[in-house]
Amino acid sequence: MADDEGAAAAPSILRHRPFLLFWASRVLSTLCFQMLAVAVAWQLYALTGSALDLGLVGLVQFIPVLVLTLPAGHWADRGDRRAIVAGCQGLVALLAGLLLLGSLQGWLGREAIFVLIGLVGCARAVEAPTMASLLPGLVPRASFPRAAAWSASANQTAQILGPALGGLLTLLGPGAAYGTAAALLLLAAAAAAAIRAPRPVRPGDARGLAALLMGFGFVRRHRLVLGAISLDLFAVLLGGAVALLPVFARDVLGTGPAGLGLLRAAPALGALAMSVLLANRPLRPPVGPRMFGALLVFGLASTVFALSGQLWLSVAALAVAGGADVVSVVVRSSLVQLNTPDEMRGRVSAVNSLFVGASNQLGDFRAGAVAALVGAVPAAVLGGLGTMLVALLWLRLFPELRRLRDLDH
Repeated sequence: MADDEGAAAAPSILRHRPFLLFWASRVLSTLCFQMLAVAVAWQLYALTGSALDLGLVGLVQFIPVLVLTLPAGHWADRGDRRAIVAGCQGLVALLAGLLLLGSLQGWLGREAIFVLIGLVGCARAVEAPTMASLLPGLVPRASFPRAAAWSASANQTAQILGPALGGLLTLLGPGAAYGTAAALLLLAAAAAAAIRAPRPVRPGDARGLAALLMGFGFVRRHRLVLGAISLDLFAVLLGGAVALLPVFARDVLGTGPAGLGLLRAAPALGALAMSVLLANRPLRPPVGPRMFGALLVFGLASTVFALSGQLWLSVAALAVAGGADVVSVVVRSSLVQLNTPDEMRGRVSAVNSLFVGASNQLGDFRAGAVAALVGAVPAAVLGGLGTMLVALLWLRLFPELRRLRDLDH
C-alpha cells in the first residue's frame, strides 16, 4: 500500500496522477469491451440468424474465467501488475484489429468470431484480478474508499456509454466499432504502462496448485473478507433480474425496445450516481450496518420492480437497486483490498473475481429457470425477498460484519 498520507489526502485523489492513469485505463478498457460485445453480437446474428450462437458468445468468454482467473491472480502477485494489464489490453487491441481486418476482407465467419472472442475472454480473465490488485498500491490508504468509488464509477460510465457508442458505430458497419475499439485500447494500454507503481512483494515458496489455491485459504481464514465476498455472491445470485428484462418490457410493462433500453440503463445510472456520491462523501461509521441496510434496500427495490406495472416506477426501482448495489461493491472491494497483504492481493482478487463472475452468470440462469417454472413476476419477487433474507441471515452468521465500524479495519 502506498504511504498513508492521512485523511487530508482524500480530497486530492482526482489530482493523483497514478490513479488518473488507472482510471483512464479502466474506463477505456471496459468501454471498448462493451463496444465489441455489441458489434460482435450484431455481426454474428446477421451471419447466422441463430439466437443459440448469441448465447455461445457468452459461454466462450465465461470458460476462460473458470480456467484462467486463479492462475491470473498468482501471476499478478509474482509479476509487474501494470505490465500485465497493459499486455492484456494490447492483446485485445490486436484481436479487435483482426476482427476489423476479417470484416474488411470477408473471411470473418462464425468460427473465426468464436475463436477471436474466446481469446478476448482469456485476456479479460487475466486483466480483471490484476487491475483490482493494482489499485491499492497507487493511492494513500486513507484515500482507498474514495478511489474504489471512483473506480466503480468508471465501470458504470463505460457500461452506459459503451453499448450506445458501439451501436452507433455499428450503424456504419461492424468494422467501424472494431477499429475504434482497437485504437482506444491502445490508449488504455499506454495509460496502464505509464503508471508508476512498486512491484509487488513475491509470495513464499508455494508452487503449483498450492500457490493457486492460497487465495481461497486466505479468504476462508479471514471472516471479514469471507463474509463480504459470500454476502455479495448470494445477494446477486438471488436478486439479479437482468436476464428477465426483455420479458418484463414486452409482457409485463407493454413497452418496446426503447423501454427495454431504459430498463437496462437504469441500474447503471443509479450505480453511477451513487459511485460519484461515495467518491465525494465516503461512507461514515458504522460501515457494517450501512452495508446491510443497502442490501435490504436492494432487495426491496428489486421486489418493487417485480410488482410494478408502470414503466416509470420500474425504471426508478432499478435505479435505486443499482445505487444500493454500489454501496455493497465499494464496501466489499475496500475490505478485501485493505485487509489483504500486498503479496496476496492478486490471488484474493482472483477469488473475488471468480465469485462475482459466477454470481452474475448463475444469477441469470437462476432467474430464467425459476421464471420458466413459475413466471417472471414471481421469480423476480422471490429473488428480491431472497436477497433480504440473505442479508438478515448474514447478520447472524457474520457478526464481525455487523459490528464493522470503518473500512480500514
